Amino acid sequence: MIKSIINILILSFFFFACNKNNEEIVIKGELVNLESPFVIATYRLSDSIRVDTIEVDKKGRFSFVQHLDTNSIVTFYFNEFHSSTVVYLEDGLNKVKLKGDAILPNLIQVKGGEINDDLSLFKQENEILLRQRNLMVLKTGDDEVDSIQSLNLITEKEHIAHLNSLNHEIAQKVEDFIISNPKKISSVILINEFFKNDENPKNLDRVLDYLEGEALEYPLTENLKNYRDKLMLSAEGEPFPHFYLIDINKDELISNDFEDKYLLMSFLTSNGEKSKDNIRILKDEYSKLDNKKVEFLSIFIDSDTFPINIHEIDSIPWKIVTVDESWSSNIVEDYNVHYTPFNILIDPKGIIVSRDIPLSDVKNLIKKESDKSNL
Repeated sequence: MIKSIINILILSFFFFACNKNNEEIVIKGELVNLESPFVIATYRLSDSIRVDTIEVDKKGRFSFVQHLDTNSIVTFYFNEFHSSTVVYLEDGLNKVKLKGDAILPNLIQVKGGEINDDLSLFKQENEILLRQRNLMVLKTGDDEVDSIQSLNLITEKEHIAHLNSLNHEIAQKVEDFIISNPKKISSVILINEFFKNDENPKNLDRVLDYLEGEALEYPLTENLKNYRDKLMLSAEGEPFPHFYLIDINKDELISNDFEDKYLLMSFLTSNGEKSKDNIRILKDEYSKLDNKKVEFLSIFIDSDTFPINIHEIDSIPWKIVTVDESWSSNIVEDYNVHYTPFNILIDPKGIIVSRDIPLSDVKNLIKKESDKSNL
């Protein structure tokens, strides 16, 4: 959630223009499923970021009135920062209305101004897909979405497959919108929301190439292009970024230490159950592999507790690294890791074979790649 807040604040800087005409903006909201009697508004005012607390009545209604810089954004957070929505301000705009469900923020309708109206129309036209995705992410069943079976009755693998299918379908809808509206700022914002964290940077490259005119010159577009270039450095099929690390035994580790071997890099956190499951499965897979041909390297991304205290670490037969810089560490940035556990496979030639691979596929993927190299 903290990373999401930071990303939205960064976005506000890109949206903000040199025009400092302060106009009174009235933003009224009416939301259901608000669990607290207030919402939080963050926005840029001159050269600072402001945070306001806004009272909400028993019917979920609130009103926010401020003199704000034009060409900026206001982000509203609900239910103790568990969800949020963004309002885009434009020259001459003085009234905006929000309506929707605080639990399903991607479906909140924001009316007022071209950008808000465009984004709300996209939400409206794709409401079923976005609602299904929200419910899948929340890991809840919902009787009103008949196409989703109760998540208590499906396996995690089926859940992930269904979510990936929804993400693919939504991404296609976004791409269709961009192709039809290549000059609109709303196209850039949709790219930032739906393609920025795509595991394949070629998808981001493709949709950026559709932009024209005002959208192409928009500051956020340049930021996305720079980000795309960065992603390309750790994409599948590219040479893996070199690194210098210190393991938990204070020994130096450099990229060349793993030459001529398959290397499975796993990014983990010590306090995550999924990361602990990752370790247990890795141990099982490691015992089945030829250790002369395959190396494992686990990197713990922890910002709260050092030294890391996991009893499983003592019996891990491969190299372990901890990074006290947490998510801002170079290794995390260089390999474009946004969540844990996250596994990356590198072949003996130093080429990234696969990113975010299921652990159950590690052995078969290595065998498949090895067979190909022997042809």
